[in-house]
Amino acid sequence: MQMMMLWDGRSVPRLGIGTWAAGGPARWRDTATIYGEVDDIRSQAALAMAYEIGARVFDTAAAYGAGNAELILGRALRGKDEAVIVTKVGYFGDPETRKIAPGDASAAAIRTSIDNSRQRLQRDCIDVVLLHINEYPIERAGEVFDTLGLLRQEGKIGGFGWSTDHRERLAAYATREGFVAVENDFNVFTPANELMAVAARENLVSFSRLPLAMGLLTGKYTPAMRLPTNDVRGGNAEWMVFFRDGAANPDYLSRLSAIRDLLTSGGRTLAQGALGWILAKSAIALPVPGFTRPEQVEDNLGALEKGPLPATVMAEIDTVLKIAETS
Repeated sequence: MQMMMLWDGRSVPRLGIGTWAAGGPARWRDTATIYGEVDDIRSQAALAMAYEIGARVFDTAAAYGAGNAELILGRALRGKDEAVIVTKVGYFGDPETRKIAPGDASAAAIRTSIDNSRQRLQRDCIDVVLLHINEYPIERAGEVFDTLGLLRQEGKIGGFGWSTDHRERLAAYATREGFVAVENDFNVFTPANELMAVAARENLVSFSRLPLAMGLLTGKYTPAMRLPTNDVRGGNAEWMVFFRDGAANPDYLSRLSAIRDLLTSGGRTLAQGALGWILAKSAIALPVPGFTRPEQVEDNLGALEKGPLPATVMAEIDTVLKIAETS
């Protein structure tokens, strides 16, 4: 099984569980969004099962389900002290109304958010807390990490970092004491080479978000399939590259078709192959795929036993994608 040493000396399996989808519907800027069909009881049972079969890293945020994801995770992991919990500040919401508030990374908002997260997660100390605002102004971010540093000294958090895809933002603060992790898009279609180089240089853990390209890399989406209008993937936000106009982006479906056989080598499912690509690509990457059903958790965690894709397969995927991207 693939293992990784964390910033505090603990060794954990190199594959975690994400809870964005499991958090359920939330309202953001007057728009209600879901991320697949969810059920709180089923999600809680799936999280408990994930821990029992070996998962130790669980990624969440105060904004996922407007706080509902943290509630579910707290119940599922109650008393399971070996679990490593990652949450985020900057966006937060009310799990009763399911409304997400506008971004706020002031010291007061961060402290309130952390206290609420600790209560929902049923934890005195949260292992690592990330600034959730991807493009937060670099000149103001120092104040955020000052606050997180104080919370670390107070024993309320174990470490901190940034959920960002911007190399320059990460590089500006990665050397701070207590800055231990980054969360960034990282999958076979998004290699994030420059940011990953900074993270590796500073010996950070990189939590890989969108490791399955919002589900596209599971192979279940066809050009004809349409997503509900209230699905987060149904919009056309600039960052929504894998889905356009409520359907899987045909460009990426074409690329997936070109590498499908390579990803499924060694008896892997497509999801296991996509996760195996991440495990092979970077020693600091720890993917945190989401789920809505227990069988997805089992399939994803199966990538730990299958292991990284072989170097020969990785080289062939690289060649095929370069051809696909230029054709």
